[in-house]
Amino acid sequence: MAVNIKVMTEGKPLKLIFSFALPLMIGNVFQQLYTVVDTMVVGQALGVGALAALGAADWLNWMMLGVIQGFSQGFSILMAQEFGAGNHKRLRKVVGNAIGLSAISAVILLILGETAVLPILRLLQTPDAIINQSLLYLRIMFAGVPVVMAYNLFASILRALGDGRTPLYAMITAAVINIVLDLIFVMGFGWGIAGAAGATIIAQISSGLYCYFYIRKIEVLSLSREDFRLEKEMDVKLVFLGLPMAFQNAIISIGGMVVQTVVNGFGVIFIAGFTATNKLYGVLEVAATSYGYAMITYVGQNLGAGKVDRIKKGMKAALSIAILTAAAIAACMLVSGKGILACFISGEPQEVEMTMGIAYHYLSIMSVCLPILYILHVIRSALQGMGDTLLPMVSGIAEFIMRTGTAIALPLLVGEEGIFYAEILAWMGADIILVCSYFVRIKQCAKKF
Repeated sequence: MAVNIKVMTEGKPLKLIFSFALPLMIGNVFQQLYTVVDTMVVGQALGVGALAALGAADWLNWMMLGVIQGFSQGFSILMAQEFGAGNHKRLRKVVGNAIGLSAISAVILLILGETAVLPILRLLQTPDAIINQSLLYLRIMFAGVPVVMAYNLFASILRALGDGRTPLYAMITAAVINIVLDLIFVMGFGWGIAGAAGATIIAQISSGLYCYFYIRKIEVLSLSREDFRLEKEMDVKLVFLGLPMAFQNAIISIGGMVVQTVVNGFGVIFIAGFTATNKLYGVLEVAATSYGYAMITYVGQNLGAGKVDRIKKGMKAALSIAILTAAAIAACMLVSGKGILACFISGEPQEVEMTMGIAYHYLSIMSVCLPILYILHVIRSALQGMGDTLLPMVSGIAEFIMRTGTAIALPLLVGEEGIFYAEILAWMGADIILVCSYFVRIKQCAKKF
């Protein structure tokens, strides 16, 4: 078989989780690489104003991506469970129905995104100096929603079957294409921020086609026309899994938009510094999301096989390596952070110095608290792998409350310094709910099996 399918119901949990997460980690590094290169090229070629325009668009763009990922990850939970149970006929039906639901969702999201983007940018009090660039960037990115949905669904299908390598190769291909096109479109053709957005969409097309090509080689996924016929009971279950995850990501993003509104009030220099660090957020989080994907697949397959004790062992293993990884990344950022941030910032010496001071201070705070975020990803993903997407959604609401409450209240007391703690307190609020939820759910699963 051409694709690296991995059964996670046998073998040492630590080795399985890490070996599954590692290619995802590398793939996420390449995904972040082309996001970072976008920022570097825009920041260096177009200046602080364009960098601020990207920052003003960040959370709205992330919300759309988060909703798409929420649906695709939710659909993959049922796929992993059916694969773990060895029910390949039902697996094919789940995949066929997930493709149909994804296509419908993509059309709806495309229409909503293009219609709402300008009113939302105005609601966020985006400065007049940068709103047109932010709008142009987002319109191009939202036009590519069907492409992004296709890639995320195909990658989720592969991960549900334990294949973390194919999405890695797809992302490496996309990263190379995006970087080359960034240089050509922005610095060569002078297309500005629109060129950066166009390069990203073309790169996503390549990664989606790459995954599709390999899915067609998987024997257990040889779909028939009948598999694409939507079934009410199955579709309700898929939506019940995907919708809370999409809503969870959306509510987290809305919280980020509230923070961005507060940040926008501190001026272009502060926005640029805040943006420079936020572009490294994905790098800080890259291993966390990889461990999260691994846990969804690991827990889903083992729950399908009725092996609850292996879920417990896997959780201990995942938390251990996640915390160690977070500490290592934090140390690297504290040592090398200024050098990395310097790649994003250009302009007058005084502008650069002020922007760097804001960016590195924020990066230092996030780095020190990084283990809190990694615990969040591991436990939330384990719950989702058990088929529980409601309690993780509640944790997303907690993140929203903590993030927005901190962003609004703390700056009134301590000025712009307060905005740097919104993310940290949001992670803490979510962790409290997730840890309690995990112990409740694992006891319920133990009684069931």
